[in-house]
Amino acid sequence: MLKKSDITKAANDLYHAEIDRQQIDPITRTYADMTLADSYAIQKHWVDQKITDGKKVVGYKIGYTSRAMQKALHIDEPDYGVLLDHMLFAEGSDIEAAQFCDPRIEAELAFILKEDLKGANVTLFQVLNATDYIIPALEIIAARSYRVHPQDGYKRTLLDTVADNAGNAGIIMGGKPIRPTEVDLRWCGVLLSRNGVLEETGLSAGVLNHPAHGICWVAKRFAPHGITLKERQIILAGAFTAPIAVKAGDTIHADYGRLGSIACHFI
Repeated sequence: MLKKSDITKAANDLYHAEIDRQQIDPITRTYADMTLADSYAIQKHWVDQKITDGKKVVGYKIGYTSRAMQKALHIDEPDYGVLLDHMLFAEGSDIEAAQFCDPRIEAELAFILKEDLKGANVTLFQVLNATDYIIPALEIIAARSYRVHPQDGYKRTLLDTVADNAGNAGIIMGGKPIRPTEVDLRWCGVLLSRNGVLEETGLSAGVLNHPAHGICWVAKRFAPHGITLKERQIILAGAFTAPIAVKAGDTIHADYGRLGSIACHFI
């Protein structure tokens, strides 16, 4: 376990990396023996700094829900990050690309809760019953620490990503909101295009075989800490496309079929 001073320093480094728009070395490069608990402690300290600055928690994101991604990283569970109000962007808006470090975008579904969820035994059906509606979403992910170090090629690990608030940087919601029982959520698909070129496709069954399982996982993960998923919060269930890089000048369009579409433009 890292010392409290090490956790504070790592969180401060990430905090300033985002503000200065300048990537830093992966945290594990300095603290090779850090644990997953250390990573979440760094994430919490950083998020708490943002809350002190006046930001508000609006929900959570779940990442690494794809089995293929878990195998590639030699992990057996997802991770989570915190959504804050300044991360919300309107559908169809122009978004400044330079505010993000190495930005990428991926497609998923957002669950909007109508009831609180908590406990170590939350089921898929409880998640569906507690959900007001589900809506297509694009998540902007960023890397405040280098994915691959430009000098020696050091690659950041899962621990670095978790400390980096699971890479979370923004969310755009749009298309058609649906009730949880309107469609078979496993078969919700997307065509993700950049500048008119189809880059990625996917089915939401890629998220733990059902996107609501991601919500179950995070509720159970929070249970020992007494954290509740609250009414009106946004829960990003996990991406079912690979992330695509974006830069100024790119237009992104995500076609979710009967669920409508989302577009945004980076400037």
